[in-house]
Amino acid sequence: MDFSEDQIRRYARHIILPEVGGIGQARLLGAKVLVIGAGGLGSPLILYLAAAGIGTIGVVDDDEVDLTNLQRQVLHSTERIGWPKVESAKAAVASINPDVTLVPHKLRLDAANAQDLVAGYDIVADGSDNFPTRFLVNDACHLAGKTLVSAAVLRFDGQLATFKAGGPCYRCLYSAPPPDDDVPSCAQAGVLGAMAGVMGSLQATEVLKEILGIGDSLSGHLLIIDALSTTIRKLRLPADPACALCGKAPTIHDLSAHGSTVHVCG
Repeated sequence: MDFSEDQIRRYARHIILPEVGGIGQARLLGAKVLVIGAGGLGSPLILYLAAAGIGTIGVVDDDEVDLTNLQRQVLHSTERIGWPKVESAKAAVASINPDVTLVPHKLRLDAANAQDLVAGYDIVADGSDNFPTRFLVNDACHLAGKTLVSAAVLRFDGQLATFKAGGPCYRCLYSAPPPDDDVPSCAQAGVLGAMAGVMGSLQATEVLKEILGIGDSLSGHLLIIDALSTTIRKLRLPADPACALCGKAPTIHDLSAHGSTVHVCG
C-alpha cells in the first residue's frame, strides 16, 4: 500500500525494523482484532494495538466506566466516568490514531453471539477475568479456527498464552471451569494496577507477532510472571489427547453447552 507522509512519520520506528518494514506495517493496517473486555488487560492492549496501527479493533464490553476502574484501566479517564467502556475506548483510540477504526460491541458475550463476533475478525485477544467467558471464547475461537491470545492477572501474578488451530487450547490447560468460590475475583483479592499494564502490553506484543508472522509463537507454552519475586517462567503446554475440544475424540462441536455469560473485566 502507499503510505501518506503522516503515516511514514507515525510508523517510522516500525518500518525501520527489518522484521516489520513497510509490508508488515501494511499488514497491521489491514488487520482486524477482536478484544474481549476494555478493563485492566484490555486497556493497555487496545492502546498499543491502536498505536501500532491495527486497522480495525473490535471491543466487546457491556460495562460502564467506574471510579474503581481507574487504578488500572488506563484506557479511561475521570471525565468519562459513567460512559459505556466501549465508547470511552473509542474516544481514546480516536485521540491516538485516526488510521484506526474501533468497532464498539456493547453487549454480553454469550453462546448466541460469540461465534458470529469471532468470525468477523482475524485474531482474538481475551482480557476477561472470569472462567465461563474464557472457556466460551476459547471454544468459539477453536471452532472458528481463529488464533486466541489470552492473558490473566490477579494480585501480583500474570499468565499469558496463545492458542492456535492445531495446537493445544485453553481446555488443555484447564479442562473445565473451577467452582465459583475457588478462585477470587480482582474485586475480592485485588490486583496491582501496573501488573495489568505489564500483562496487557505483553498480550499486545503477541498479537502483533502473530499478525506479522515473526518471532517464536507462544503457542504450546504458558508464560507465568510473579511480580513480587520478579520471576518469569515459560512452561511447555502440551496438547491433551483427552481434551473435550481439541483432543483425539472431541465431544464439544458447538457452543450449545454454554449458557448466558457476562464478561467482567477487572
